[in-house]
Amino acid sequence: MPPYTAHRTPRPLLGSRPTMEFQLLGPFTARHDGRPVPLALRRQERCLLAVLLLEAGHAVTTERLIDLLWDTRPPASARATVHTYVGRLRAALGPYGVRVSTRHDGYAVEPGTCTTDARRFTELASAAAATGDPAERIRHYDDALSLWTGPLLADVADDRLRSRLGGELTGLRLSLTEHRAQARLDMGEDERVIADLTPAVAEHPTREALVAAQMTALYRTGRQAEALRLYERTRRLLAAELAVEPGRELHTLHERILRGDPRLDRPPGPVHAVRVDDQWLPWSTGGHPALEFCNTYAGWGTQPPLPGSEWLRHYATLAVWAGHQDLMAPGQVTRLRDQAAGRPDDATAVLDDARRFRTDLYACLTDPQNGHAFRAVATHVQDAIRSSSFIRGEDGLARWQPSPSASGLRLPLHAVALAAAELLADPRRLTVRACPSPHCAWLFLDTSGRRRWCSLGTCGAGRNTPAPAGPREAGTTAP
Repeated sequence: MPPYTAHRTPRPLLGSRPTMEFQLLGPFTARHDGRPVPLALRRQERCLLAVLLLEAGHAVTTERLIDLLWDTRPPASARATVHTYVGRLRAALGPYGVRVSTRHDGYAVEPGTCTTDARRFTELASAAAATGDPAERIRHYDDALSLWTGPLLADVADDRLRSRLGGELTGLRLSLTEHRAQARLDMGEDERVIADLTPAVAEHPTREALVAAQMTALYRTGRQAEALRLYERTRRLLAAELAVEPGRELHTLHERILRGDPRLDRPPGPVHAVRVDDQWLPWSTGGHPALEFCNTYAGWGTQPPLPGSEWLRHYATLAVWAGHQDLMAPGQVTRLRDQAAGRPDDATAVLDDARRFRTDLYACLTDPQNGHAFRAVATHVQDAIRSSSFIRGEDGLARWQPSPSASGLRLPLHAVALAAAELLADPRRLTVRACPSPHCAWLFLDTSGRRRWCSLGTCGAGRNTPAPAGPREAGTTAP
């Protein structure tokens, strides 16, 4: 039963980490301070320990332990044997600070003395559900799913025990796999969806949500015939194994693929957006590139965040946006996109930095007394200066801009940092206003002192104003 995702090292969660770690989502292993610990435990002893670890902090009764270890045929000495096993666990784990306590008619691994990948998995699943940033949510999904290196307790439990112990974890794994696929589809990452789901669909061929996501991704990448064959194979399996037909959603998707529904070709664009090259960008309403950069996130004050409020979903969007704002030359944008395609991890790291810079810049512009935000912005400006040139433009005005010979994926971030420095040093900075609409909070310049909303066509008087028309193509003008 292979894992659904290529192995990667998850980012540690905040807070101190116990030094003893157990891996349960795959072969059972133990580590102390990152080094493998060859615990001299028999298979059933490791199985008992795994049961206690899955219930860490809660007592597991002796009767339940007997039931799980011997199923329906426990020996007469089962209770004494469990007691012996626990004694061996205490002897083996005590030197590493892991405590197994007796609680009434049962045993418990004391919380705080160790950690498990199963617990981290559920924590990451909760973190994914709590974030409104699509890219951050996908990172949580990736981190959670990468913890699985095989079936639960692959070398300790048989299939029956595994289903009794880990049904909830396995179900959550499948659910996260489906949610990640949908999130990637929403962000246009169709090739990644195919790579992620191919092993999952092979293992769960009648799981309709997985099949639907795979069919959509195949169709969007020009593999319509494969999508249709996948549907037919799924339909036959459902009939043979479960005596049912595909559900309404999968059936409807099949019909849409058959007729080539153009709405399946790409994820829907966000509202208040224009299409530039192959990317969606927000309308220009701020009056300055630094403000437009902040406005790539709409609904700053909303909780939870509004769907579609994040425009910077890909590094390519950041690069195209910088070119659209004349902060970089078209040739630089093309080179950066090519570099990002070959270095996806580095591009993701830069995009993360850009989002953090955007948050600091927004705080700096809306709260002049926020020294922490100003220092964070100033650090980026100083870094940008090192790879920039002071030139005179065609309008006769001098400005800083990234050097023509400069390279590196951080160029868009440097370009917007220079624009931010220009605005922060300009008296117009005192006229920056935040739109008061609860669904907007975009920034704009109000040099007249009379303008209230960022754009009458974008949010108007707030919640009761009719929504504008849908996304616009490049070349149109926002009201």
